[in-house]
Amino acid sequence: VILIAGLCSAATQMVGGVLSDRFGRRPLLLGAAGIRVLFYLGMAALIWFSAPIWAIVVIYIAQQSVGMMVHPATSAMVADLSPKDRLTEAYGFLRVGRNVGWAAGPAVGGYLATFLSYAWLFGVAALISTLAFCVILFFLRESFHRVTEQVGLRSMFSAATDRTFLMFVGLSLLVFFTMGQLVSTLSVFTVDRMGFSTAQYGLLLTMNGLIVILFQYPVARGVSRLAKSTALILGSLLYGLGFLSLGWVGSFAWALVAMVIITAGEIIFSPTTLSVVGELSPREQRGRYMGFFGLAETVGISLGPLAGGVLLDAFPTDPRFIWGAIAFVAFVAAAGFHRWGVARRTTSSMRIDTNV
Repeated sequence: VILIAGLCSAATQMVGGVLSDRFGRRPLLLGAAGIRVLFYLGMAALIWFSAPIWAIVVIYIAQQSVGMMVHPATSAMVADLSPKDRLTEAYGFLRVGRNVGWAAGPAVGGYLATFLSYAWLFGVAALISTLAFCVILFFLRESFHRVTEQVGLRSMFSAATDRTFLMFVGLSLLVFFTMGQLVSTLSVFTVDRMGFSTAQYGLLLTMNGLIVILFQYPVARGVSRLAKSTALILGSLLYGLGFLSLGWVGSFAWALVAMVIITAGEIIFSPTTLSVVGELSPREQRGRYMGFFGLAETVGISLGPLAGGVLLDAFPTDPRFIWGAIAFVAFVAAAGFHRWGVARRTTSSMRIDTNV
């Protein structure tokens, strides 16, 4: 169900990117927030009346898809409002907010579950979405002037005609593939194979979230001084090294060190990718570029656990082959980003010479 929801969300991100270029960022954010209120209320009602599981699954997938539809609009809005030389810093700040929400949500939900029914938890989600709707309605201003371009399939994939961007997206997909191992593959490995408790696995994820919240913004400010290709290479290498080190995990302390390395790659790589998309995309096509990039991100993260499961079954006794294969993908991406950076600098030099 999660895989299907991920693939549907990838498609709706493309649609959301086009709509944000056609109608503006604010109408899309406002409409999506309103629809999510209805979906959460629907989920609460279905659970309250013990509806068939297929009905709950349909609402869940629809809610996830609508939620992901706004990602290109929010990312494009950051690029609309931020100076180019501070894009990485701005996206780092955005990631801090998302991670605070991502960490607080389960904690609040777990507390509320001690005295509320499961159905009422979705009622609370509807209330929070209503608050988000009101904030957008009364406080958020439009950052982009609408265009008259027609919305269609060809327009949806217009970003794919940019070769520099397309190569960047393909390499990023490889890193997102490795990033997708962080949940299901890592949980099975640490709990079933290594014998860690579920609480210890949860602590690994908590460590990841805390590092992002505490260090994402200052690291993003520092990384913004580097060439984009250098930051992407560094982030990919750290991802690879972190996952590779899991092949020799013998204690929980070693697993914590591996998670620190992986998270270091995350806080360097993730804001830099959005900054690159913001730089490469023409202002009038920024939503479509963000949507196309979101497609690669969602597909990579959704397919990663599937491949991780295959590797876990194929190598039940030697984790070095599991994590070595996963790390190899990140190392290939790092080499690709080096070549991409050289090609981008060459292209920029040729354009300057032509203009002169």
